[in-house]
Amino acid sequence: MNSFPDEDLPFDAKMLDRLAEVSIRVGLNLQEGQDLIITAPVESLPLVRRLSAEAYKSGAGVVSTILSDDLLTLTRYNHAPDESLDAAPSWMFNGMAEAFDNNTARLAVSAANPLLLADQDPARVARAGKSMSLASKPAMERITNFVTNWNIISYPGAAWAKQVFPDLDERDAVSALAEAIFSISRVDNSDPIAAWGEHQKTLTERQDWLNEMSFHSLRYTAPGTDLTIGLAEGHEWKGGASTAKNGITCTPNIPTEEVFTTPHSQRVNGTVRATKPLVYRGTLIDGIEVEFENGTIVRARADVGEEVFLNLIDTDEGARRLGEVALVPHSSPISESGLLFYNTLYDENASCHIALGQCYSKCFKGEIGNDPDKVREAGGNSSNIHVDWMIGSDRLDIDGISEDGKITPIMRNGEWAYD
Repeated sequence: MNSFPDEDLPFDAKMLDRLAEVSIRVGLNLQEGQDLIITAPVESLPLVRRLSAEAYKSGAGVVSTILSDDLLTLTRYNHAPDESLDAAPSWMFNGMAEAFDNNTARLAVSAANPLLLADQDPARVARAGKSMSLASKPAMERITNFVTNWNIISYPGAAWAKQVFPDLDERDAVSALAEAIFSISRVDNSDPIAAWGEHQKTLTERQDWLNEMSFHSLRYTAPGTDLTIGLAEGHEWKGGASTAKNGITCTPNIPTEEVFTTPHSQRVNGTVRATKPLVYRGTLIDGIEVEFENGTIVRARADVGEEVFLNLIDTDEGARRLGEVALVPHSSPISESGLLFYNTLYDENASCHIALGQCYSKCFKGEIGNDPDKVREAGGNSSNIHVDWMIGSDRLDIDGISEDGKITPIMRNGEWAYD
């Protein structure tokens, strides 16, 4: 665990103040009187304290914090019997679901060791992961259905920093990761709020063009990839800020470089190869290659972590289908940093990506997203998981295909190609 006290952080503590301000004001757009649930690792307390203070300054009702700890997580895997891994605290997730239904906002801080479970038995990891996915479904459904405003940000945890910067000592690694987080999150300038406003204009321009084109499907070609992804009926592209069903406009991911929408769960065909590793529940999965037929993965392999990946896609029927497709230029700030973060929040914003599992009901026009039956009829997928993995590179071309067969370039060599 990061042992640096607040007064001896190996980076400028003022950057945490700015990150907290951006998270509460831009990420959550927390409203006066609104309650807030924060989940975070113990070592991120210097940021969590600032988030709580900023929330109360913004008029928050009650801020409740749930802390986790890597060593406590390992204790379970090291000592618990196998049958214990089939249980999960459903009472906690049911309570969170109730809170979200009552307009409580959700904030998650990412900082934990991304490869915490790399040396654990994959079967035990899969067993615990499945039970956690099932138990957390009530809360997850509220997030994927965008019932309330939510946000996720990061703190430079020591074990995470050492994964990203293995040649540096712990203190220097944390400092380097902090610098990267602050830059990519746009808080290392004099007016972070204004910087996010300008960035949102760019994302809005891209989503508006894609919505105007109303493509029927997307065709991806790159080394190892020849994939056609049909788009859900009545799909709508989103980017950056979106309005939750409680009427609050928020920016869920900080950072974010993507525009994304809902694919049709029955109309995905072809092969695709991952271009970056995926870290899932503390395990590295690399070299993923899959083949889709009529929306379902029919063949899958991975160079590293294959057993974990195969267990993942067997979580339920929807785990073998797509729930999200996202476009990110190869020249994004995260890609240009040249860093592999081993953290999906960052790595997915360096690259075009797809997600297995649950779709986002907010990515539909009109009232479709308010009715689970209409979402399903439009092609939206349902699952207990939602796992993003990266397929973009500077060798990826994407074409938009209209319902009449007209082809329009969207990306060439990983960059936006529309006029």
